[in-house]
Amino acid sequence: MSRIAVIGAGITGVTTAYALARRGCDVTVIERHRYAAMETSFANGGQLSASNAEVWNSRATVLKGLRWMFKRDAPLLMNPRPTWHKYSWIGEFLRQIPHYRDNTIETVRLAIAAREHLFSIAKREAIDFDLEQRGILHFYATRGEFEAASKVNALLREGGLARRTVTPDEIRAIEPTLRGEFYGGFFTESDSTGDIHKFTRGLAQACERLGVRFRYDTSVQSIDETGEGQVSVGLLTEGRMEAETFDRVVVCAGVGSRALAAAVGDHVNVYPVKGYSITVSLDDTRSREAAPWVSLLDDRAKIVTSRLGADRFRVAGTAELNGENRDIRSDRIEPLVRWVRGHFPEISTARVVPWAGLRPMLPSMLPKVGRGRRRNVFYNTGHGHLGWTLSAATAESVADLLVGDLASSRLRFSQIGAHSVGSVHQG
Repeated sequence: MSRIAVIGAGITGVTTAYALARRGCDVTVIERHRYAAMETSFANGGQLSASNAEVWNSRATVLKGLRWMFKRDAPLLMNPRPTWHKYSWIGEFLRQIPHYRDNTIETVRLAIAAREHLFSIAKREAIDFDLEQRGILHFYATRGEFEAASKVNALLREGGLARRTVTPDEIRAIEPTLRGEFYGGFFTESDSTGDIHKFTRGLAQACERLGVRFRYDTSVQSIDETGEGQVSVGLLTEGRMEAETFDRVVVCAGVGSRALAAAVGDHVNVYPVKGYSITVSLDDTRSREAAPWVSLLDDRAKIVTSRLGADRFRVAGTAELNGENRDIRSDRIEPLVRWVRGHFPEISTARVVPWAGLRPMLPSMLPKVGRGRRRNVFYNTGHGHLGWTLSAATAESVADLLVGDLASSRLRFSQIGAHSVGSVHQG
């Protein structure tokens, strides 16, 4: 049985471990935290959203970003302090603008494929994660915003997504608790929401039942090839150094993937794009009745929502380019609270839990899935704001590639062995 190391126990790492274990591999997951799903997979927006598959590499997004640069509560904010990583990433991001259309269509196709994999996993393993299959409603305040979104909608439909236009009256009918004035919107009935943390932890438990070993509180210090065609991974656990040998390694380390890739000679330019969320505790009957069950996306504010069971309301948004900074800034949380009060005035915001996480984003907005320069090192990383939406499909892809590669290696080895035996016999 082939020994595989998966680095990272976020949503991509755990789904990758699960896919490999189901293919008969001996899997070890290495995670620097004490539990699974403690970083970007802890408290995201909760959407499984093929309808949010548009990549950001467009001139319109760049122009908005320039206008927002000096507005502290803007949806997109960049710390102008120069760093090579930040500006090299921005340069690569801008070079991807000509691929905006193709990358958007590819992303929505991947998201649709991932949806079926995720639902089948949840059913097979009986994972309870507050799933709500009520669709996602995008709404727009002005005609100009709606017409711009209509161009994006055409790309999403070309990628295979069923999505319909809705009027202001239909918006109110779909989600009666929502307050505001709207020009129009789009409704994607096939999209859904849930608690990514609960799903990932539940899937980690399913992995353990399949024999996957989790090494928590353990960080990767080195990845080196051995003379036997394997890879030695240097590990640090509670101040103690050791090494384990594996046949293959899959890097699913989120924003840590860039450094690991550089150590083995690969360029995987993941940048940490910070996002914020609040979880509003619906402690009273009035708040629970006033909170929406349908998932929402406010295009102007770049805010998404999810209802997580009867007593929690998740509101998330914003993007911040500020390096590996996990500080929870009050001036970035306050707009989320203000948005709730504006659109859902009867919800009490007396008890709100803030959070910030770093989205691992590649300049193309597409994840890195496949083998690196070294034949023993594979990647499943860089999913950006769509980690949960895409992970079940990319896990299947990287598992297929890796298992196929192992089979090819065994075939080559057996052929070499047969040739050697034949040569000895002839001698």
